[in-house]
Amino acid sequence: MKLQRMNRRALTLGALAVSSALALTACGSDDTGSKTNESGAATSAAAAGDIKCDDAKGQLLADGSSAQKNAIDAWVKAFTQACDGVQINYKGGGSGAGVTAFTQGQVAFAGSDSALKPEEVTASKEICTGGQGIDLPMVGGPIAVAFNVPGVDNLVLDAPTLAKIFDSKITNWNDKAIAALNPDAKLPDLKIQAFHRSDESGTTDNFTKYLIATTPENWKYEGGKAWQAKGGQAASGSSGVAQQVKQTSGAIGYMELSYAKDAGVVAIDTGASAPVQASSEGATKAIADAEVVGTGKDLALKINYATKADGAYPITLVTYEIVCDKGNKADTLPATKAFLRYIASEDGQAVLSGIDYAPIPADIIAKVRTTVDELS
Repeated sequence: MKLQRMNRRALTLGALAVSSALALTACGSDDTGSKTNESGAATSAAAAGDIKCDDAKGQLLADGSSAQKNAIDAWVKAFTQACDGVQINYKGGGSGAGVTAFTQGQVAFAGSDSALKPEEVTASKEICTGGQGIDLPMVGGPIAVAFNVPGVDNLVLDAPTLAKIFDSKITNWNDKAIAALNPDAKLPDLKIQAFHRSDESGTTDNFTKYLIATTPENWKYEGGKAWQAKGGQAASGSSGVAQQVKQTSGAIGYMELSYAKDAGVVAIDTGASAPVQASSEGATKAIADAEVVGTGKDLALKINYATKADGAYPITLVTYEIVCDKGNKADTLPATKAFLRYIASEDGQAVLSGIDYAPIPADIIAKVRTTVDELS
């Protein structure tokens, strides 16, 4: 089915959250701490008002998507302030690492920017006694294409040009294809330094799904979490790519918008009436055009990467929290349910827009809440 746009109340909460944006420090694949500044603490505290701890206690271990790490950090801060008997350790080692840790029974839940594959669902049945792993969409977000080009503050690119840049077919910033999209820019005679993820990443999976969907003649790779194109340079985690773009003249790379604070961000020419900037609002519009393709309690989504709707930002991902529908460990189930219930709540979702993520549309997040309540 097609998703409906978020209701007015959810949009209003998201807009209010923007005013208290968190300047969270980007966290790499080995970073297990929660980092916020003063405004982050204020936002988390404000969102903690209606947290229900129930019987939550002990330590929760989790791993996965670095894309959602900044959101998880904000949520963990608020939740653990309200529920002081719980510790949550989320290691944002990438979606691939998170799914592996989950199917091996090492974590209570995992974060992944790609839904479980059939073989991963099968593997999950070994640790979900009487059940299986399911995908719960919890965080939306634009994948920003960040750049560092001296003298260029604004840059427009389209899918064919992006594909050629990341496939080493366009190698210089004053290339005629880039110039045609940016007639007013003073593009330097400078080599392009394209950065991609070195680890298996749902961000890579979604970025390349966009290229496959919109310009298959220029992106002939099958896609997936592992980078497949030739050339370019690699860095670990979204924070690693962001750091390389920040410090390298001529660099370009893909990352979640929350990591792109210190670089220029490309506007995407989708064929809409105007190029689309990466934004929380644009990502939510794109997610609202997605289809639910999961079955049963699984709520995996299929995003329309080729959308031409005005204001819809096409390079958008959804991060899923992966958890057992049945057969969760008894010692971690109460804390898992309490934390997931909070992050799916109106208060939890309201935090997202203020830290450059996108809330999940209202009708889908309502189903997530119901599913969380039924976990056993």
